[in-house]
Amino acid sequence: MRPIGVFDSGVGGLTVVRELIRRLPHEDIVYFGDTARVPYGIKSKETVIRFSIENILFLLKHKVKFICVACNTVSSFALPEIKNHFRVPLVGVIAPGAREAVYATRNKRVGVIGTKGTIRSRAYENEIRQLDPGVRVTGAACPLFVPFVEEGWLKGEVVRTVVRHYLQPFKTAGIDTLILGCTHYPLLKPVIKEVMGSGVTLIDSAKQVAIEVNEILAGEGLLQKTGKGRHQFFVSDNPEWFSSLAGRFLGRTVRNVRKVNNV
Repeated sequence: MRPIGVFDSGVGGLTVVRELIRRLPHEDIVYFGDTARVPYGIKSKETVIRFSIENILFLLKHKVKFICVACNTVSSFALPEIKNHFRVPLVGVIAPGAREAVYATRNKRVGVIGTKGTIRSRAYENEIRQLDPGVRVTGAACPLFVPFVEEGWLKGEVVRTVVRHYLQPFKTAGIDTLILGCTHYPLLKPVIKEVMGSGVTLIDSAKQVAIEVNEILAGEGLLQKTGKGRHQFFVSDNPEWFSSLAGRFLGRTVRNVRKVNNV
């Protein structure tokens, strides 16, 4: 049984893995987190492309049948450049989230939150405009969200105050749909929902990626329908740090994380 490959610059892509496990419980998954070179958001486009190609080549050694690019920076900068250079199907997090946002919005006002690099790239905005030029997009970087998640600060007054500060422009803009444009952000979904109110639909790109992978594999006859999927985790550095955070993202303990010396 050939596995699904997933890569990210660190641990955030595990929210994609969680959704894949939930929707595709019979599939084997190989995850690679490039923890030695995280974060990607501050790197040049050329560097991100080079890292991405190296990560894909590593996953291909495991005979993967499909690759999920579970990193918004790579999906923004590298995926358009490299997806036609590999035979294996590649899906990023931008397009699935953008499509669902266009489908969900009623007043054609969509918000996007993400890292500085993702917001600066305007990747979600460009994808949404191609789908529906009439949709007005408001974007804002939320740089403290990632450290909050990695430190386990998922609720409380400090978190609520910062979330309110970051999301105020979206309330002013009157959006009815908000894309969580970073794979860390789903862990903050309860407080984001509380701040934005029930009238705003939150789009979790990780969930949309899993839906798309399911549809593509089923359409190509590659879906595994029996057995319990096996999950392998590889990192380029600090497997202990990765393991300590992985449980928070996956909702279960992750053991036997293996370090790869040469990607």
